[in-house]
Amino acid sequence: MRRSFYHYVLTLKGPNHLSEEQIFANHVSHDIQFPKHTSDYDELSSYLEMNVNYLTSMDIFDRIYEQYVENNR
Repeated sequence: MRRSFYHYVLTLKGPNHLSEEQIFANHVSHDIQFPKHTSDYDELSSYLEMNVNYLTSMDIFDRIYEQYVENNR
């Protein structure tokens, strides 16, 4: 069974904020409105573009999404 993007991102969390990916994951874990059950790129990117201020660049999301796709083949 494929896990949602949200569940994948939670695996990137960490206490030290060492990377952009880790910082993003920590913010996502605290975002109660984040679309938790989807894996759809367009839905996720639209949400991030329209509703959050913790993402400094969509490049971070794109990079993590690519990793997500690779890990869920």
